[in-house]
Amino acid sequence: MQKITPFLWFDTEAEEAAKLYTSIFKNSTIDKVSRYPEGPPPGGTVMTVAFKINGQEFIALNGGPRFQFTEAISFVVGCETQEEIDHYWDNLVKGGTPQACGWLKDKYGLSWQIVPSNLSKLLSGSDREKSRRAMEAMMKMVKFDMKALEEAYEGEAVGS
Repeated sequence: MQKITPFLWFDTEAEEAAKLYTSIFKNSTIDKVSRYPEGPPPGGTVMTVAFKINGQEFIALNGGPRFQFTEAISFVVGCETQEEIDHYWDNLVKGGTPQACGWLKDKYGLSWQIVPSNLSKLLSGSDREKSRRAMEAMMKMVKFDMKALEEAYEGEAVGS
């Protein structure tokens, strides 16, 4: 078992969310569904769902509407290709809200940032002018366009 496991509080959608996340990410499984005992909240309904996304353990809880997700907690998904960015972005944003700079909120309100794995290099490279151009390009994006970021970094006209 890993030392730290993200524990996600949902109103009533824990199992639905776990099924969505495990369908989007490769090498993912739902490992255990626990149910509330008889009595309130409705006995027999899903209490927790233990699942893995690409080997990372998570637990989702149906805890009621008391707490909501905020941007204070989010997940960053590093991608090697534009196809990966498109896959994760397009599937996670369904029913949710796109936001600036690769951020989105999924339909449950959980924040994700879908980024090129070389983003840190582009934004904090030793050549400050190249990094400035990449940052400027990034600030205009909603979903990341790897080619446009790399072209901005290299000083090429975007879309040439």
